[in-house]
Formats: sequence, C-alpha cells, structure tokens
Amino acid sequence: MSTEFSIRTDDMPPEMGALLDQYPRDSWDAHPGFSDLTRHWLGAHRMFRRVANIVRTDCEAFLDHKRSPGDFVARLHHYGGGLIGSLHGHHGWEDAEYFPELSSADPRFDHGLEILEKDHEELDRVLHSFTVTALDAIGQMQKDNAAARDGVGQLHGMAELIEAFLQRHLSDEEDLAVPIILHHRLRG
Repeated sequence: MSTEFSIRTDDMPPEMGALLDQYPRDSWDAHPGFSDLTRHWLGAHRMFRRVANIVRTDCEAFLDHKRSPGDFVARLHHYGGGLIGSLHGHHGWEDAEYFPELSSADPRFDHGLEILEKDHEELDRVLHSFTVTALDAIGQMQKDNAAARDGVGQLHGMAELIEAFLQRHLSDEEDLAVPIILHHRLRG
C-alpha cells in the first residue's frame, strides 16, 4: 500500500505554549486543579502509546519468527482492534466536547486546537489504511506465507507511523490542554 499521509512534524506555534511556561509538566500533579478527570485522560494517552508499541513489536516478533501466525492474528485483533476503536472514540469525544470546552475557556488557543483536530482527521486516514493492510495480511496467511510476511512488513511500517504520530500528537495535545485546564480550573 503506497498511501501518503500528511503527518505533522513541525512544532506547535510558540504562542500555543504560553500557559505551558506557567504550568510546566513537572508541576501538574501537585496543582490543586489537577483532577481525576485530567489524570484519567492522560492515562488514556499512556495506554495508547503502550498499545501502539505492542502492535509494532508484535509485528516484529512475527517477522522474526518469534510469534506464530495464529498468535499474531489473535493479538493483532485484540491490541490493534482495541487501539483503533479506542482512538476513534477518544478523539471523536475530544473534537465534539473536550476541545470546545477548552476553546470556551480560553479562545487564545483555538489555533492549536484546530491543528490537533486536523491531526485527528489525518489519524483517521492512517487508522483506515492500517485496518486495510491488516486485513490483507491476515487474508494472505491462509494462502501464501511470503505474501503474508510482506503484508505484515507493510503493517509494521504502519504501526511505526502510528506510534510516531501518537508520540507527537499526544504530547502536543497534553502540553496545550492541561495548562488550560489548570489555569481555568476546568474539569475539577
């Protein structure tokens, strides 16, 4: 699959970090406005990073003959399917509810929220391509081992892309959202 994606690699505009300077990451936990809801949201982000890593390393294990086809498919269904479904639900909620709440509290950061929403649109494309690639690879496992290995190789590349995308996007999202939440005492 030769789909090209527009994965953002540039930094957020400097003005989007205005509150991060006042509320650096290492101070978040101790802030009185740091609520369980925010902790849960950050926990979901940690889970996405962890599961994306599992999907990538499972592809590597299959390609290195350290995971059987049956075990690989079962884990891909569990972890890959879970990651895709959870990401769609999570960023759908962010776009529909979370980002509008942040925008209402502090419209100075609307440009950053728009950047993050565009990331979500591109992530949808990446996840769709990952799903198609995964289904193709699984379909080949019953027929042609070499084609299945090629398919898992492509899937591995997609998994690396998802992992890199999440690293960038989730960090930017956290650095923008949490300081707004703390500054305006939202979600507490």
